[in-house]
Amino acid sequence: MRNFDQNTITEAVLERIANTPDPRIHEISAALVRHLHNFVREVRPTQAEWEQGIAFLTATGHMCTDTRQEFILLSDTLGVSMLVDAINHDHQAAVTESTVLGPFYVEGPPELPSGADISGDLTGEPMFVTGSVTTADGTPLAGAIVDVWHSDEDGYYDVQHTGEEAGIVARARFRTDEAGRFRFWSIKPAAYPIPHDGPVGKMLEAQGRHPWRPAHVHFMIEAPGHDKLVTHVFENGDPYLDSDAVFGVKDSLIRDFARFDAGTAPDGRVMEQRWCHLDYDFQLNPASSGAARAA
Repeated sequence: MRNFDQNTITEAVLERIANTPDPRIHEISAALVRHLHNFVREVRPTQAEWEQGIAFLTATGHMCTDTRQEFILLSDTLGVSMLVDAINHDHQAAVTESTVLGPFYVEGPPELPSGADISGDLTGEPMFVTGSVTTADGTPLAGAIVDVWHSDEDGYYDVQHTGEEAGIVARARFRTDEAGRFRFWSIKPAAYPIPHDGPVGKMLEAQGRHPWRPAHVHFMIEAPGHDKLVTHVFENGDPYLDSDAVFGVKDSLIRDFARFDAGTAPDGRVMEQRWCHLDYDFQLNPASSGAARAA
């Protein structure tokens, strides 16, 4: 087969991949060809625009490092990450809602005892975080793994710092006690712009969009027999709740970061300045329901 034009090229490609051995790879490849070809027919790019598109994807790849994943930022800002999350977490039970992982998670964070302070040398308003992990019906889950990470008061994550500022801070792993509870100290995170000095930032500028995310704390929670939960808890009243650059905000994930004057905190710590308290109870979805959906 040869001499293809805009009316015959799509079927030719689909025929060429018809014998793909893996059924799932064939399904994905065929859908990609159909939708991508239809996209090109709809927008009818010029040759120069096609070259700009290739250059954009190339620049996105060049921007990726061990500590920055520009393709995740691209997926996040186009709403694809949240769409994938929604498809895979369409829970009917009253469990904690999920949201995007984001580009700043680090595998294997240090495991610390409950009540530890993970702020290191960071300055900022002290923040006490407490919470629980339970099943969908409220049964405590002891020994659940709770990974947490968040930005500093200037909106930067530890992996974005270099030189003397580098180090693991505002990031740790905890395990729930027999009552399913955990707690730790840190500093209050700030709203921040996603990295916008690369191709994704140029895309947002061209679209007339801002790069800001509302203040939040990340949580990744795992317990045997349950789906892994990846979520955030956002600060109530943040000005970017309705325009999050990555579309990650859900009403059920918004909480007050309650402010308190100097005094004694619930765990007995004496505070010499104002501090805030975030409390959130997480409910996990049974793994069996996820398997049922997949089947």
